[in-house]
Amino acid sequence: MNGERVRSGGILLHPTSLPGPFGIGDLGPDAHRFVDLLAEAGATRWQLLPLGPPGFGGSPYNAQSSFAGNEALISPELLVQEGLLEDAGIADPPHFPAHHIDFDAVAAFKQPLFRAAWRHFRHTPGRVELDTFRERTAEWLEDFALYRALKKLYHGRPWNTWDPPFRLRDPNALERARSDLADEIDYECFIQWLFDQQWDALRRHAHFRGILVVGDIPMFPNLDSADVWAHQRLFKLDEDGQPTVVAGVPPDYFSETGQLWGNPHYDWPRHAEENYHWWDARFRWTFHRTDIVRIDHFRGFEAAWEVPAGSENAINGRWVPGPGIDIFSRLGLLSRPAIIAEDLGTITPPVRKLRDDAGFPGMEVLHFAFGSGPDNDYLSHNHVRNAVVYTGTHDNDTTVGWLESLDAKTRKHLLEYLGPIDSELPDALIRTVFASVTDTAIIPMQDLLLLGAEARMNTPSEASGSWTWRFSWDQLPPGRIDWLRSLMELYGRLPEPNEDDEQGADA
Repeated sequence: MNGERVRSGGILLHPTSLPGPFGIGDLGPDAHRFVDLLAEAGATRWQLLPLGPPGFGGSPYNAQSSFAGNEALISPELLVQEGLLEDAGIADPPHFPAHHIDFDAVAAFKQPLFRAAWRHFRHTPGRVELDTFRERTAEWLEDFALYRALKKLYHGRPWNTWDPPFRLRDPNALERARSDLADEIDYECFIQWLFDQQWDALRRHAHFRGILVVGDIPMFPNLDSADVWAHQRLFKLDEDGQPTVVAGVPPDYFSETGQLWGNPHYDWPRHAEENYHWWDARFRWTFHRTDIVRIDHFRGFEAAWEVPAGSENAINGRWVPGPGIDIFSRLGLLSRPAIIAEDLGTITPPVRKLRDDAGFPGMEVLHFAFGSGPDNDYLSHNHVRNAVVYTGTHDNDTTVGWLESLDAKTRKHLLEYLGPIDSELPDALIRTVFASVTDTAIIPMQDLLLLGAEARMNTPSEASGSWTWRFSWDQLPPGRIDWLRSLMELYGRLPEPNEDDEQGADA
């Protein structure tokens, strides 16, 4: 394209929300079918939420590891194809809800299948591939596998409630644990190898269809994670491994009392002393698994909201400085087009300066655009090219649900701004997204399906009930993919024809 910027479009959908017979979306046939659907629609971006194993409540933003994969995404059907399971093992699964995930029921069904696959695998020549994988990922996998084995020993309790030798990582205690729990550690490594194999196959298929995968890095890891347990020196913890302060955000659009996340804060001077090695590993591994990385809560690199541990809400916090441009400069990430800065919420001039100095595209969300004056940054006439525009994100209501909840003032502004429309209002918002000047335009799958508030993925101010939404193929309205492709073509977001494909067609 002779250096010209490339316009692109895509869909936001976490793999757990895919259809499938086993209670949760996974990396199997339905994921490959979804990639084909994206290609048919002319999309070239598939945006995901973090792929790590979720902690309490199923949130991918509170994962037990910044590096490991979610075992619930492993496809039993692919295990059968690989000869690790018998057909009979998955021929008659329980009746799972089609549009809702019961995480406990999914785990009760899938975990015995994975154990059976491990019993079969451990005596096969495939062990050589597993050993190679362990060597390649030793930087994080061995600590994660030991963390998981110890967590099972402690019946799921958080690591900061374990006995002191394990909680504080006494070397002799850990060496004994590696010996005593060797079988369970091997199993956890096997699970991660399975995930890696199935994910790599899916991503190769996406690349074959011209789709780039947009991953996600949460700003703060979960307190109860292998990351914090293995690297306690990098976080603001006391001598017993307990957090002294926790992360959140002040009162905002989503909550009058703010959001109290509970994640530990970074000891940024210590990170700088170590040349941000842990962050370097985190970026490298995320780019190993995805093509583009969205940094969630990007503003935390400029300043983050710090709340005393034990607080009931996030009101009485304070802003503390982050590492600023130093971390991106030292890690060689400046002006890297494959990084998206999630710059929503309380954004100040210093945050915008950091984003622009780093050269990262920010985010535009139409749900935040209406009801105020013409200077609102999210209105499409204020968009810039180096950005990604959405109707809403995983934290917003669906567009149908959002429209139904609008007050009279906001709805009036919306209708005046859009002007005469020849389609339903949700589709007019989608059209506005793809018409934007921004380089990239992405809509949640719920908006393509025209689903209401019942399909919302997450409500940030609520502690439970999120992350469970799934769709089914019969919810896709007829002609919807052709319509989406027509928008991609109309607004210059279709991928350029592949020369090899054209030559094959001519032949």
